[in-house]
Amino acid sequence: MTRREAAMANFMKGYNCSQSIVLAFADMLDIDEKSLLKMSSSFGGGMGRLREVCGSVSGMFMVAGLLYGYDGPETGQVKANHYARIQELAHRFEEQHGSIVCRELLGLNVRHDVPVPEARTAEYYKKRPCPEIIGDAAEILDQFIKENEIGE
Repeated sequence: MTRREAAMANFMKGYNCSQSIVLAFADMLDIDEKSLLKMSSSFGGGMGRLREVCGSVSGMFMVAGLLYGYDGPETGQVKANHYARIQELAHRFEEQHGSIVCRELLGLNVRHDVPVPEARTAEYYKKRPCPEIIGDAAEILDQFIKENEIGE
């Protein structure tokens, strides 16, 4: 199963968009799955259904941070290099989807949605582009990782 397929399957199992991405890359990360799922749980629905940055994009950023991030009070080139990675991932996603903002991707007019998620029914999945968006985010991140082998 590709990471794209795994991320999409995670979403179809009921994980949020951010969790779906992070879980698809869990085998590469030096942190247990339960912690990864808790860490990414706040970012579904564009950050707790605020409909801001897409959760799959946040998931990409979390994985990139765990793979390539810095762990000190960096102010110079180390921080700049990492932020450049994050901007590159965002740019690639935006090239495909026109935005990294959840409400824009879903065509919603609401800025801060109610906190209660919709039931995951067949109708829910029919009207949402989320599985494909999540798959694209996983594919973008997978390609980025291949281009920037860990340990650089």
